[in-house]
Amino acid sequence: MSAAAGGPAFPWDEVMATGLGLLRLSPRDFWAMTPLEFERAARPFSQHRQAAPARADLANLMRAFPDTHDEGGGTWPKM
Repeated sequence: MSAAAGGPAFPWDEVMATGLGLLRLSPRDFWAMTPLEFERAARPFSQHRQAAPARADLANLMRAFPDTHDEGGGTWPKM
């Protein structure tokens, strides 16, 4: 839906500020990007990032996949 049809206007100010300011793209590179390329480049700065794993989830992963020494065959100290 376009802004003329009553839908929201495309956020050009925010997109250009992200591309030219935050990502420091040249205008030539900014305008040459596809929307998917731009989204992938800006993703690390998104507010929609996935949350870090919970402490219990991390502990379960550490038990399932323990780190081991290369020397002597022992395991690293438990945390």
